[in-house]
Amino acid sequence: MSRWRPPQARSTAIITPEGYAALEKELKQLWAKRRIVNDALAAAAAEGDRSENAEYIYRKKEQAGIDRRIRYLQKRMPDLRVIDSVGNKNQVFFGATITLEKDNGDEVCYRIVGPDETDAKRNFISIDSPLAKAILKKEVDHEVEISIGDTTNWYSILAIEY
Repeated sequence: MSRWRPPQARSTAIITPEGYAALEKELKQLWAKRRIVNDALAAAAAEGDRSENAEYIYRKKEQAGIDRRIRYLQKRMPDLRVIDSVGNKNQVFFGATITLEKDNGDEVCYRIVGPDETDAKRNFISIDSPLAKAILKKEVDHEVEISIGDTTNWYSILAIEY
């Protein structure tokens, strides 16, 4: 028996044009991969006893994962609004690339994107993140304080680019 959890709050349904194109490409690739997995599944099923057929069990799980992601993308993509540009380029808004200085003097650079395209390797942070929420509508030279748990960090905005 599982423990009931309330549903998570819906994330902001906005995305950059590049992010939307990446989701479309992923969906197309998933459909192609699903055809390959489906053919392998049919071949594994033709071998006979399915209860002890590792290939069949593996392909069923793989197909379920692909189907789950396809279903998610098909439900999510129609709800997304593609945001191309903002009005005031002197303030931090969606799509901005910001350079921040931490309280210890280190500089970090982040791009504010939608929750569907966050990527830690490329320093893309969600607009729903505490840092992004704290710096929205701020201008260069503003300082913000962000408290997450027991940790408090100070950031100063050095540059804003679109």
